Amino acid sequence: MERSEIIIGGDTAGIEWRVPVFRFKGSDATAPSVYIQAALHANELPGTALCHFLLERLRKAEAEGAICGDITVVPQANSIGLAQYHFGEMEGRFDLGSRTNFNRDFPLVALAERETLLEGLERRSAADRLKRTLLHMALGADLVLDLHCDDESLQYAYIDEAFWPEAADLASTLDMEAVFLSDGESSAFEEAVGHAFKHQGGERLKRVPGRLSVTVELRGRRDVYPDMAKRDAEGLWAFLAGRGVVADAAHEARPYAGPAVPLDNIEMVRAPEPGTVLFHRTIGERVKAGDLLATLIVRPGEPDGTIAVKAGHDGLIATRSSARYARRGDDLMKLACHEATRKDRKPGTLED
Repeated sequence: MERSEIIIGGDTAGIEWRVPVFRFKGSDATAPSVYIQAALHANELPGTALCHFLLERLRKAEAEGAICGDITVVPQANSIGLAQYHFGEMEGRFDLGSRTNFNRDFPLVALAERETLLEGLERRSAADRLKRTLLHMALGADLVLDLHCDDESLQYAYIDEAFWPEAADLASTLDMEAVFLSDGESSAFEEAVGHAFKHQGGERLKRVPGRLSVTVELRGRRDVYPDMAKRDAEGLWAFLAGRGVVADAAHEARPYAGPAVPLDNIEMVRAPEPGTVLFHRTIGERVKAGDLLATLIVRPGEPDGTIAVKAGHDGLIATRSSARYARRGDDLMKLACHEATRKDRKPGTLED
């Protein structure tokens, strides 16, 4: 194993950030190469815990000669966000300097243009240098996994339709309860990698066999426990074994049995008015159109002081907000539905 560091100089004097990178050299040049990163949103830590135990397993495999393909692991990809606290709370998702999401505004380049990501790097902001460096590393691999988590959530993933259903093996080994088939039309890290894979130098490819770029949502932000992390690490190991990245004779493939729905089928349940949130349903439950999901106390103590929030479609509750006060328009839940929930959704991500 080789350990190195990405060093990102600060935008003011006397500051720098260091991002550890772990690399394993494969013994088979024909085996797929893999890039895995966690905590691009710095306060989303289930992936960091997963990587800790996965690296333990990979070091053992290296000693046994079981590493077939090159593997790169970045267990805590955002030291900038890790250091940004606001009134005692880590922000993690948004850069306090630029007010941009750490998982947005990645450059969209063709795979053949990979080296342009590092041109003029010294003139760019620290956050942009970090993004370009991470993307440059990822585009050197065949399989790219970006480990995130939601607020309160089932285990699920965003997977570009160009990689589906080949990526069902990942959904299976990580016991995902849903897959959201994305359209690849945003500047998030996973979709920037997918853009490069689909635009390898010529026309856009509809399918990219042997490639993968995926955002894995490892349940919720509070789901950071040793047993969970070890189980997730074993699931990711099984994925690597199935793809021939590591050698494991005990690996047995199994099919993915959960739903795979396009983003058009995701109902974003939002607060129509500000108020205290009383949830009636939780993640993992299946609901029918018209079912009561939450009550908002908008005018406490008044006879008509509440609003009922109901499901617009039949579906699976995939995520739920942990906040118990909502501003007008705040997201309360995501429902994975059997049909399109709206006809005017613009391509791209579901949330900022």
